[in-house]
Amino acid sequence: MIKKSLMILSISAAYFANAQDISTIRNTAEVYSNSSLNGTSKYNSMAGSMGALGGDFSVLNSNPAGVGVSIAGEVSGTLSIEGSKNTTSYAGKSLDYNVNNTDLGNVGGIAVFQIDSSPWKFVNVAVNYSNRSLEDYIETPGKSDLVYEIRDADNNLVDELSFAGHAYNRYGNLSKMSIGVGGNYDNRIYVGAGLNFHNSILDQYDSAAFTNNANVTDVYDKQYTPFSESASGFSASVGVIGKISPQFRLGAALETPTWWNIARVYSEYENPVDGTYTEDRDLSTPMKATLSAAYVPNKNLAINVDYSLGLTKPKYKVYGDSETELNQFFSNNYANLSELKVGAEYRVQAFRLRGGYGFSASPFDSMSIQTVAGNTAYDNLILGKRNTIAAGLGYDFKSFFIDAAYQNVSSEYSNPFMQGSSASNTGYFSSQYIVNSDAAIVSNVKNKKDNFFITLGWKF
Repeated sequence: MIKKSLMILSISAAYFANAQDISTIRNTAEVYSNSSLNGTSKYNSMAGSMGALGGDFSVLNSNPAGVGVSIAGEVSGTLSIEGSKNTTSYAGKSLDYNVNNTDLGNVGGIAVFQIDSSPWKFVNVAVNYSNRSLEDYIETPGKSDLVYEIRDADNNLVDELSFAGHAYNRYGNLSKMSIGVGGNYDNRIYVGAGLNFHNSILDQYDSAAFTNNANVTDVYDKQYTPFSESASGFSASVGVIGKISPQFRLGAALETPTWWNIARVYSEYENPVDGTYTEDRDLSTPMKATLSAAYVPNKNLAINVDYSLGLTKPKYKVYGDSETELNQFFSNNYANLSELKVGAEYRVQAFRLRGGYGFSASPFDSMSIQTVAGNTAYDNLILGKRNTIAAGLGYDFKSFFIDAAYQNVSSEYSNPFMQGSSASNTGYFSSQYIVNSDAAIVSNVKNKKDNFFITLGWKF
């Protein structure tokens, strides 16, 4: 059995050249560092923008002081119907893949406690549980004239493998349970604090297909994949809202880093034999600050703007070279979280009309890497900016209410894969050959999500 391949092109960016695969970097930013989750249909239809408005338990995701705005208790549950489509393009060809999930996306409530004969008008307690699927499938078309030579120890040509395609495949769920307390002081100042309990479970695959000289196509797995991770995390948040005038409100909130403990089971090849291994990792994700402003000219109209900024960067506790390398990558290339959300609600008697827009910048700075086409710079490598357009409506039956929401979420990014060096044993493995390449292949991914939400609630 021959298991040696020709190293091609020159060394790429340092983080590609060692033990880290792209899916680990992507999941660190997209799964563990992305604390924003969907909430009620009201919250979703306003693109999550209600940091200075409050009055909905999903505001625990942005500013726990909003819990103190409520003057009536409520409980509700939200059904989420999520659809995601990836269009992946490479070498003039494109592949589409759709993922659809229906689940209980949100459930929670607020208990309101009115205080008599005190400047503290209300002290409220809220619980919010949000859940979303992590399923994602990115399939890149092949390119038959992109050939990898397989050579033996004496550098004799043994076989030629033409690139037949690549896929990142991920399954799993991410959830967040928040418990918060909010107080209303003299109907002018609202304060709040929350505790957040995060959970994630995912399975990640990174595989490439190659066709040999005998026209036989085989699938190869990236070193350290597939892997499974189960993780739990904790964070805390505090916030305040102040009425500058009867029409204007300003809000501010701070959420600590989320401290994750991640248990991983992964496949490793030739160490010294193929096998399954386990490891634990500790990760702290960025601390986040949110500033909000709201305009409420009357009881029928409310407009809110939220701006969130990351104050730190993801950081792994160092147990070895892998964590050191990851920390160096995030220190050099991670762009602090920057997200803007605008939402509005208009009431016509019992009807509610809502809309919102959100923009999230790419979590990574511009980077240059060595690709099969040469050294190339990218503004949206691994993950790109995200745009959210939202709309919704509702009807208030006094004791009961029903809300519906729609979100269109779009993003585009450059998708690197295939890099893996023989020096660090990080190539793509099959039962016959190893494919190592110091150069990455980069495809283009356009992601579009169409999400629908229905909320049924009861006021008391």
